[in-house]
Amino acid sequence: MKAVVSGLRERKRRQTRDRLTEAGMTLFLAQGFEATTLDQIAAAADISRRSFFHHFASKEDLVFAWQDSFCLALLDALVLRPADERPIDAAINALIAAVGDFDRDQAEALTRFVEETPALRDREQVKYALMEQALAEALGQRPGATADSLEIRLVAMVVIGAMRIAGENWRRAGDRARPDIYVRRVFDTLRAAVAEES
Repeated sequence: MKAVVSGLRERKRRQTRDRLTEAGMTLFLAQGFEATTLDQIAAAADISRRSFFHHFASKEDLVFAWQDSFCLALLDALVLRPADERPIDAAINALIAAVGDFDRDQAEALTRFVEETPALRDREQVKYALMEQALAEALGQRPGATADSLEIRLVAMVVIGAMRIAGENWRRAGDRARPDIYVRRVFDTLRAAVAEES
């Protein structure tokens, strides 16, 4: 019975968190990040201001909630990769799979908020570092790998760095092309550059 109650509580918590994220992003898009208050977000999500802090420590945390979800999607996609696949190939293929479900409108909104808000720009750097660390740890759990090996750390750094560049190029282009096309393009460029050096 405890497990059932715990499961229901966790599901309700996730639903409230999702509601807050959706309400916050809607308000940010309509009136801007700075102009939106915590009280407005809480009211739109039909919860109290106090309850807001059970899910997020700040508006900034809410903005980056999608990035946490993307990181989880990346790690889930990595688990599905064949055990005998090289770490670099597994990470690239997992990234391409995760990017396939990317929400373009939300990504564009986040980019705008980040560019306009210094506090968000600083926070974004931390988020990418945490994502790189999470990827390295996940790669280190694959058969025959070690989380702190030089190869694994380099793969995680290169893949997350390439993802950032692909994202920047995709947003700058402003077209409706699938984001995975830009991810593939970045890795094709990287492979070509390495081949030229060798």
